[in-house]
Amino acid sequence: MYNVKIRRPRIEDSEELNQLFSIVTKNTFAKEGLSELHDDMENEIETKKQYLKNDLDSNGKSRYFLIAVDNECNKIIGTIEYGHASELIDTCTNGALKGMYEIGTVFVLPDYQRRGIGTLLLNAMFLTLLGNGVQEFCLDSGYINAQKIWEKKFGKPDYLLKDYWSQGTDHMIWRRSTKDMTIVFK
Repeated sequence: MYNVKIRRPRIEDSEELNQLFSIVTKNTFAKEGLSELHDDMENEIETKKQYLKNDLDSNGKSRYFLIAVDNECNKIIGTIEYGHASELIDTCTNGALKGMYEIGTVFVLPDYQRRGIGTLLLNAMFLTLLGNGVQEFCLDSGYINAQKIWEKKFGKPDYLLKDYWSQGTDHMIWRRSTKDMTIVFK
């Protein structure tokens, strides 16, 4: 395990975080066989940059990020955020999750993946949500590899949108209670 510190981002972290968004998004698209979808990839990166800006501009009231820093080299290696559920979640659930908080942007640099950094960030976010009195949250994924991780941690999704992105590429949405999240601490 790495010597990792979890903390809130600062304005001076913006450039490094924006690079992380780009690296992880491009890597994810490549692993998913979606590298040719340049516009979608760029939109994903720009959305994450805007979420970070919203966080920094509102001091965490609009969006709320946590970052993982490798203390050995003082490098940002991962991030997670929460904010109000996306328009995609609202649309796909016919408004059932409107206004609910969504956990999103669980990004870990490729060289640090599969080493517990994402779980560490997720657990820190659960504590943050609990500390802020949040009772329920949701999350979604259209990435096949991420869906496997989320199903392992959260079980079957509450909403399964078959072939949403293309034939054989589903979209999944989970709705969970913060009280029931001790299972992720495993």
